[in-house]
Amino acid sequence: MAEASLGEAALTPREIVAYLDRFIVGQKDAKKAVAIALRNRWRRKMVPEHLQEEILPKNIIMIGPTGVGKTEIARRLARLATLPFLKIEASKFTEVGYVGRDVDSIIRDLMETAVGMVRKEEEERVAARARENATNKVLDLLTRRPTFEEVDPAETDGTSRRRQKLRQQLDAGLLDSQEVAVSVQDRAFHPMIEIFGSQGMEQMGVNLKDMMGNMFPAKRKERRVPVREALRLLEQEEAAGMVDSDKVTEEARRRVEQSGIVFLDEIDKIAGRESTQGPDVSREGVQRDLLPIIEGTTVSTKYGPVRTDHILFIASGAFHVSKPSDLIPELQGRFPIRVELDALSREDFRRILVEPENSLIRQYTALLKTEQVQIEFSDDGIDAIAELAVLANERLENIGARRLYTILEKLLEDLSFDAPDIAGGRMVFTREEVMKRLGSLVQDQDMSRYVL
Repeated sequence: MAEASLGEAALTPREIVAYLDRFIVGQKDAKKAVAIALRNRWRRKMVPEHLQEEILPKNIIMIGPTGVGKTEIARRLARLATLPFLKIEASKFTEVGYVGRDVDSIIRDLMETAVGMVRKEEEERVAARARENATNKVLDLLTRRPTFEEVDPAETDGTSRRRQKLRQQLDAGLLDSQEVAVSVQDRAFHPMIEIFGSQGMEQMGVNLKDMMGNMFPAKRKERRVPVREALRLLEQEEAAGMVDSDKVTEEARRRVEQSGIVFLDEIDKIAGRESTQGPDVSREGVQRDLLPIIEGTTVSTKYGPVRTDHILFIASGAFHVSKPSDLIPELQGRFPIRVELDALSREDFRRILVEPENSLIRQYTALLKTEQVQIEFSDDGIDAIAELAVLANERLENIGARRLYTILEKLLEDLSFDAPDIAGGRMVFTREEVMKRLGSLVQDQDMSRYVL
């Protein structure tokens, strides 16, 4: 398998920040930190080999209130980098020995992600051949002459002409709805697997489901499906058969070990070193379990052992109640880079409404356009929405930019309901219109607590 190209190789930190700027308003320090960290993944591979093992990733903690862009930075980073990337909430884990997910599952999940990524790349590489083989199998079904059947030479010319005509019709999509009988794998679970269930498998530390799959190979069954669906099913099987699973696993493990990124959200939920009564299974115990993985250890997975020494960890948390210093000292030391994200101002809310490529106003405009309803927002109308968002966050729980979702949903509720009946209509949301629909609601704190 050829050396895979790294998604961050062609991007400078400035280019990474420019990409994030297209979707996230402000937060320059956080963007800069993750851009440098991502670029360092590539830089490390460029240094002499004897130094590569010594250069460890500089893990990051992003600190800031909810709804200011921490998770969105991670989400966009995952799309930008063609690297094994896993986002997971730290609060999902419990200390070893208690019911719940153990921290080793982070690496198992990351490895699953990498295997799926590499397998998809390999299947795309052989897609043309897989499509051709699937097409030939469908043509065999349509001509009712299996490939292994001996053909009478006297019939060859006629069959060949018929097959060529069918091929033309197939390529043109004229046979898509015609049904054929295809033999496909039966994906039903083995009875033993159903007894344990997927959660039980994970806690047993080995992938029993895969072991059962090897002991009891999936049976094949015949299904009657349209030609279009038959082509898809057969193409998938052909592509899967052409991919070397051992090479996929080897490449996936290399990518995880050398370029893997884990985004640990809600790390503030496990901060704290003092428990009340009994063992604290959701705080210090989880931190101590996380420590070896972040420091560097070897985790057993169904694909073999995976080293975690060079996996980059990016953690984030609001830290409303706790603070980073509440983490155990050893864990604090493994996150040398800390960046604080700013709370959102009225101007930030205004920019969030209009600047990003996926801004909420663009989304709602596009949604209602499907009903032939045109909506527009005047400048003062956008200002009013931003002001109401700030006011609601001050009087209620501060949920950052997520407040804009609730405000716009309430603002457009009646219009969204009536849209199918008023096709061709047009609505301009001025400041006066916005305040008429929402002003009194925001002022009434009791009502806004339940509605906004």
